[in-house]
Amino acid sequence: MSKPTTSPTPAKSAGRPKASEVEARLQELIDTAARLFLRHGYAGVSLEAIAREARVAVRTIYVKFGGKAGLFKAVLLARRERYFAVGGMDKDERPLREVIGEFAGHFYDMLCEPDAVALQRVVMAEAGSNPELAEAFYEAGPRMTRDMLERYFARPDIRAQLRPDAPLALLPSHLIACINGDPVIRFLFPERGPGHQEGRQLLAERLELFYRSIL
Repeated sequence: MSKPTTSPTPAKSAGRPKASEVEARLQELIDTAARLFLRHGYAGVSLEAIAREARVAVRTIYVKFGGKAGLFKAVLLARRERYFAVGGMDKDERPLREVIGEFAGHFYDMLCEPDAVALQRVVMAEAGSNPELAEAFYEAGPRMTRDMLERYFARPDIRAQLRPDAPLALLPSHLIACINGDPVIRFLFPERGPGHQEGRQLLAERLELFYRSIL
C-alpha cells in the first residue's frame, strides 16, 4: 500500500514589517548615529559607517532623513523630545510661574546632560567648516525653543501679566540666558560645576530675577 502523499506546507510570506518594527529600526538607527557622532564627531563619521553599524542601507538614511545633516537633526530632536514630550508650553493654561518653572527645569536638565554637552561641543568645533551641521543644530534646537517661547509670551493672557515696557522679542533669549547660567564653566570645567541640588537652587534664584524683570 502506498503512503498517502502530503502537500508541502507553503512558505510563510515575510510581508511588510509592522509599523512598530519600522519605528524600532529607525530609533536604533538614530541611537547608533548619536553614539558614533559623539565618538568621532560629525565630520569624522561617514554615512557608510553609520549604515554598517546600524545594519541598514545607506539609501535608507537618504530616504528617511535626506542625508547626514538630516540624521544629525533627528538625533537632536529625539533627545529634545525626551524632555519636552508632553507638548508645547505655548498652549499650557496653568499659571505663568508654574509653566515657566517646569520648562526651565526640563531645559536645564537637558543642557546639563553629559551627552548633550558633548554634542554641543561637536557642533561648536565643526560648525564653521560644516554649515549644514550648524543649520541642522539650529533648526532642531534653538529655533524650535525660541519659536515656542515667542508664541507663549505673545498670548494675550500672558502679555496682560507682563510689564508694559517688556520687550517681547527679547524675552525668549532673556529666559534662556537665565536658565543657562554660566555655560563657560559647564563646557570648559564640568567638574567645577554645581551639583544637581545646588544647580537647581541657583536656577530658582535666576528665575526669580527673570520674573522681577518682566512681571
